Amino acid sequence: MITRPIIALDFATVSQVDAFLSTFNGESLFVKVGIELFYQNGPAIVTHLKQLGHDVFLDLKLHDIPNTVQRSMKGLTALEVDMLNVHAAGGQDMMEAAMEGILSGTPTGKKRPKLIAVTQLTSTTPLAMQQEQLIAVPLMESVIHYAKLTQLAGLDGVVCSALEARKIKENTGKEFLCVTPGIRPTGTDVGDQKRISTPAMAKKEGASYIVVGRPITQADDPLAAYRTIKEQWNGVDK
Repeated sequence: MITRPIIALDFATVSQVDAFLSTFNGESLFVKVGIELFYQNGPAIVTHLKQLGHDVFLDLKLHDIPNTVQRSMKGLTALEVDMLNVHAAGGQDMMEAAMEGILSGTPTGKKRPKLIAVTQLTSTTPLAMQQEQLIAVPLMESVIHYAKLTQLAGLDGVVCSALEARKIKENTGKEFLCVTPGIRPTGTDVGDQKRISTPAMAKKEGASYIVVGRPITQADDPLAAYRTIKEQWNGVDK
C-alpha cells in the first residue's frame, strides 16, 4: 500500500501555506500543523486545510493537568482533524483524559482522530536528556518506557525517532503507531535535528508514518522533492 509522507507546514501565514500548496496541483496531502502556524492563525487554518481536501495532523503536544487536556482535546476534535498528540511526560492520567476528551468530542458516526504521544523530541540528545531532564537511563530505555506507558493509557502510538521504531514495536506490538519526524534524505541539511533517518531507513526500521518539513518546504521544487521522498519511503525504484 502506498502511503503519504506527512508534510510539516512550518510556515507563519495562510498565504505562505497556500503558495506552497499551489505547487501540488490539488493533490490530497497529509499535512502537519504545528504550534507556529496554529498559534498565529487559530483553528481557521485547520478548517481551511480540511476544506482543501487534506488530512491534518494537529501537532500541539498538549502537556497540562488532566482536566485541562481533556477539555482541550474535546474542542480540538470538533475541528475534524485526523491526528492529535500530547506529551507522554504528562503521565498516564493525563493521556487517558486526552482520549476521553477525544471520544466525547467525536460526533456520532464519525471516526475519531488518532491520538499519539511524544516520547523524546528528535532534537534531544542522550546527554541533554540526562543533564537537563535528570533521566539517568539510556535514551532508548526512556523512549520505550514512554511508549509502553502510552499504550497502557490506551493511545494509538507515539512520536519518536525512526531509529527507535523497531524497538518500540517489539515492546508494544506491530499495530502500535510510530510517527517519525527527523527525516532527512541523504545529502540534505540536518538542521536542529539530532536523531535523524532517511526515508528508506525509516521504512526498514518499521516507522508507521514519516514527517518531513524543510527538505520539502524549502526545496527549489517542493513537488519533485515530495515525490522523491514518497518513492523512497514506499520503496519504489525509479
